[in-house]
Amino acid sequence: MKKTLKILLIVACILIVIRLVLPSIVLHYTNKKLNEMKGYSGHINDVDMTLIRGAYVLDSIYLNEVDSVTKKQTPFFAASSVDLSVEWKALFHGSLVGELVFEKPVLRFTRKKVEPDDVSEDSTEFKDLLDDFMPLRVNRFEVSDGIIQYVDRTSKPPVDVQLSDLYLIAHNLRNSYDSSALLPATVEANAHVYEGELTFNMKLNPLSKVPTFDMNAEVKNSNLVLLNDFFQAYAKVDVNKGSFSMYTETAAKDGAFKGYVKPIIKNLGVIGEEDRGDNIFRKVWEGLTDAAGGVFENRPTDRLATKIPFEGRLDTSNASVGTAIINILQNAFIRAIQPSIDNEITIQSVDVKKKDDRNFFQKLFGSKKDKKGKEKKRDKVDGT
Repeated sequence: MKKTLKILLIVACILIVIRLVLPSIVLHYTNKKLNEMKGYSGHINDVDMTLIRGAYVLDSIYLNEVDSVTKKQTPFFAASSVDLSVEWKALFHGSLVGELVFEKPVLRFTRKKVEPDDVSEDSTEFKDLLDDFMPLRVNRFEVSDGIIQYVDRTSKPPVDVQLSDLYLIAHNLRNSYDSSALLPATVEANAHVYEGELTFNMKLNPLSKVPTFDMNAEVKNSNLVLLNDFFQAYAKVDVNKGSFSMYTETAAKDGAFKGYVKPIIKNLGVIGEEDRGDNIFRKVWEGLTDAAGGVFENRPTDRLATKIPFEGRLDTSNASVGTAIINILQNAFIRAIQPSIDNEITIQSVDVKKKDDRNFFQKLFGSKKDKKGKEKKRDKVDGT
């Protein structure tokens, strides 16, 4: 008994020592990995270990891009904490997988001076870094109070746009349960976009060899006036009133995709008292923009809208510009596009192909054949 007690005490002492020194070892390792990344520099303030929960927390992490010539650092990612742990729900289903929880993360994309047509896409390097930190495959992913930001310091005026208060949660990314479902994983998100609301929902099969998903998203009532730096930099106009909404559905399977995007601008106003000091060329351009908005605006609802359907294979795209023009004209002179998701795109609708042989004016005003078809359908419903 004395010998057994001594062994247990020794083991307990070893575990206590490991628990005391392990955070320092992990902190040194993670900071070393952060600074070994090519083109980046980063730091973590502290590491907290929770062995009983099977987790550790990276406290106050940041990662900056480093210019190879000037050595100037640009913020890329930061978070108040990153929690890496075992997902117990999946463990109860017999799968040893992990979960990641980000608190107050900020992800920043910049438009580089040497490549003005490209937005920086650095997520691959960051994913590889997380793979080093997380020994388990991630099955659950959560973001709380996040910000995604786009910055262009080379434009005039400088552009800084973002979505804020982002909450995102993804379940079953490794298909650790519900394995018989076609789309076993889910991703849900919501955020604020300049006084508007963003909602995103997706079902997917992340283990499929080709993208397989069913997604819908909407942005409601964003204030366009708050985006004036963006409009001045890229469209050379400013807005004195108006709101923006957008609705989209997309589905993909077996290498094919199908969907639509429906942008709606309401109560658009480009010319206002603040434009009195503009030069003549700016006034002419803004006048033309305002006039175009007035022509294509649906008068009863004060909406400027279109619906752009698209479909094709993953290596091609078939988003029709002609269809967009038709929908604009229909909205302006015939009907208003309803401000909502249409619930017409699902995973089952991807392989449905319909050929439309109508010409431009038949699509715009509706052909006689369409009208006769509708009359016959109405007669059947009325029982005549």
